[in-house]
Amino acid sequence: MSGPVHVVPAHARRSILAIILALALALQWMGLHLAGVHLAPHWQALFAGIGIFGAAFLLSWAAEVAQLDIPQALALAFLALVAVLPEYTVDIYFAWQAGKDPTYTAYATANMTGANRLLIGVGWASIVFAVWLKTGRRAIAIAREHAVELFFLLLATVYSFVLPFKGTLSVWDAVPLLAIFVCYAVVAARAHVVEPELEGPSELIATLSIGRRRFVTVALFAVAGIAILLAAEPFAEGILETGRHFGIEEFLLVQWLAPLASESPEFIVAILFALRGNAGAAMGTLLSSKVNQWTLLIGMLPIAYGISAGDLTQAMHLDSRQAEEILLTAAQSLCAVVILSDFKFSVYEALLVFVLFATQMPFPDPEFRWYYSFLYLAIAAGLLIARRDLRRSLWALLRWRVAELE
Repeated sequence: MSGPVHVVPAHARRSILAIILALALALQWMGLHLAGVHLAPHWQALFAGIGIFGAAFLLSWAAEVAQLDIPQALALAFLALVAVLPEYTVDIYFAWQAGKDPTYTAYATANMTGANRLLIGVGWASIVFAVWLKTGRRAIAIAREHAVELFFLLLATVYSFVLPFKGTLSVWDAVPLLAIFVCYAVVAARAHVVEPELEGPSELIATLSIGRRRFVTVALFAVAGIAILLAAEPFAEGILETGRHFGIEEFLLVQWLAPLASESPEFIVAILFALRGNAGAAMGTLLSSKVNQWTLLIGMLPIAYGISAGDLTQAMHLDSRQAEEILLTAAQSLCAVVILSDFKFSVYEALLVFVLFATQMPFPDPEFRWYYSFLYLAIAAGLLIARRDLRRSLWALLRWRVAELE
């Protein structure tokens, strides 16, 4: 007599299929690399980028499950850090190469500024649009606990305005930026443990016994980490060679194509969170990602550069284009902090953020980067002048965090 037949629920089958698909995307590049297959530059960039794409999903799911064991605020910071690991790996590769070949400095700056502007202009805005399209709500509320991210993002943004005017990025810039990140992580770690709301693959993994859950989580981290490390250099070099082959400017490809491949899984996961009614967690993750990228990522670039060059005190020299890109990114960041300082993000504000980002794309000329930098700053100043509630909330944010740190 046969035993009972166990039927796997449909949602569990979908989760298993998603994990298998993400593993396949990550492992296909590992297989090609280990087999020594030589591909044309554009195919190399494509398959390596697909490997990073799949690995990013694995990292996101594993980091979500990690929320079961650590404070939620720290878990969000950790999740955001893990989610942007693909971006870090590619950008630090460019910085490392710059220590040997100064021409790569432009690519490190391009990738870093592109990733940061894409995160706000597309990532943040997409959360509001997703909620609006599904529920009709024209604004999302941001939990007050995310004052942590806003405060440290504001600190890092204020410091970042120094970089384009001094024309270098050195280990002395890394010190304050990394200090801001460490303080952010410490403050986030003080939060109480809150049971996370997991869905999809992360929910499936969480149903395992504690031992199996932790084993699977570590295994996903390991597979994803190896895949990303193996794909970073071929992906970066494949993009550069593709640009040279097809006559496309390498700077623009590195600035927009590389971050899009490495950060799109994070955007997709955040949008799914928002569509499932958890827009707060989605926005919190992307806010934390911005803090990570605007502190730890920038701070690690001159360190990687100095180690590669054999002299940690040697600075990365920024040409006029790189300085303008950093200024534009800092201006966008400041404008975004002002908009979110009342802990609300409306469809109209998201549309403004998206349009300002999207309309930059057709105009790569240096003069337009200046125009947009001043436009961001003018909008931030105009909002603060016109809206008393923003002035009060921004000042309250500063006072509250300063008091907390003291």
